[in-house]
Amino acid sequence: MNVRELAARHGIRPTKSLGQHFLLDPNLSRAIATDAGVEPGSKVVEVGAGLGSLTVALAAAGASEVLAIEFDRSLLPALEEVVSHWPSVRVVHADATKVAWSSMLGEGPWILCANLPYNVGTSIVLDVLRGVPAVTRLVVMLQREVGERLVAGPLDDAYGAVSVRVAYHARASLLRRVRPDVFWPRPAVGSVLVRLDRLPAPPVGVDEAVLFRIVDGAFAQRRKTMRNALRRLGILEPDPLLEAASIAPSARPEELGLMDFARLAAMMPA
Repeated sequence: MNVRELAARHGIRPTKSLGQHFLLDPNLSRAIATDAGVEPGSKVVEVGAGLGSLTVALAAAGASEVLAIEFDRSLLPALEEVVSHWPSVRVVHADATKVAWSSMLGEGPWILCANLPYNVGTSIVLDVLRGVPAVTRLVVMLQREVGERLVAGPLDDAYGAVSVRVAYHARASLLRRVRPDVFWPRPAVGSVLVRLDRLPAPPVGVDEAVLFRIVDGAFAQRRKTMRNALRRLGILEPDPLLEAASIAPSARPEELGLMDFARLAAMMPA
């Protein structure tokens, strides 16, 4: 399938406002399907199916069902044409940031495998991790800095509140780096493919709201100390609390992992 010829035949131009960068390389599409562990019998949901390059690879890998979600109505005729020979594929016109996942997917397990639109990739990943337990694995392509943020650990340059949220729900790994020239239009930055395997339960047993109030408050000014972060959260004497949680008051949030934040959350006053 020649993506540019398909687009020209249907009068399609990529839309910058939707973060559209269509995958051109069929070999990469097949490699992504393999990376995602798609095999005969797999159920796969794809967000931002676009012109079907990855959709076809997922179906060809043997998936029993491929739910191809596309928001841009102008792409649907071309997408339907591309997948017309694959009965396992069902195209759905929907906004993945607003979809009722539970009614759409039903019971799992599902794999979410997608070249995510640049402008909504993080929000979709976090929404699925937080609220769609039927999806047990996510293998997604994102722009480099976004993907690195999802898999980062303490002291990594990309580490932040998003990284801690991912660690709360999943085991994360970076699978491959992807050159800009495999997309049309060519993006200004490289991309990465990341894999997130959902954990059976969060690895820490603390109040989630309290935990992420601390995490978000700390990373709101990431170069400030944890002492200052707790003061901004209304803790007037933070040092004893931090020391009881085995955290130096002078520590900065990028030095702390999920377990550190959880120990602190467990000691926060009601």
